[in-house]
Amino acid sequence: MRRIAQVSVLVEDYDAAIAWYRDRLGLTLVEDTALPGKRWVVMAAEGGARLLLARAAGPAQAARIGDQAGGRVFLFLETDDLARDHAVMAARGVVFEEAPREEPYGRVAVFRDLYGNRWDLLEPAAR
Repeated sequence: MRRIAQVSVLVEDYDAAIAWYRDRLGLTLVEDTALPGKRWVVMAAEGGARLLLARAAGPAQAARIGDQAGGRVFLFLETDDLARDHAVMAARGVVFEEAPREEPYGRVAVFRDLYGNRWDLLEPAAR
């Protein structure tokens, strides 16, 4: 069996990123291990893929913080109740680009993380 287990997200600061993803999105800090010159910081939502928070090393990586997908939605946070999670996240200070909308694939609302990466909060359509 194979699966995509983890995705790297470039960040400016480990602690600020941990706080934002934990306090705004409700992700769990899975691991925070000191390594020579960096940290191995992993966050996750229950049952989902993990995010490796990677502090940018050098100007080329720093230039890509917040725009890892060239302006497209980069990551998808799936929920079983979009209305509930939209309200909770908005109350926690997450800024949505739009009101929730219906699409053939489900209900969705786009938001940006603390660095500007675009995410979908997605409640998939019944299959």
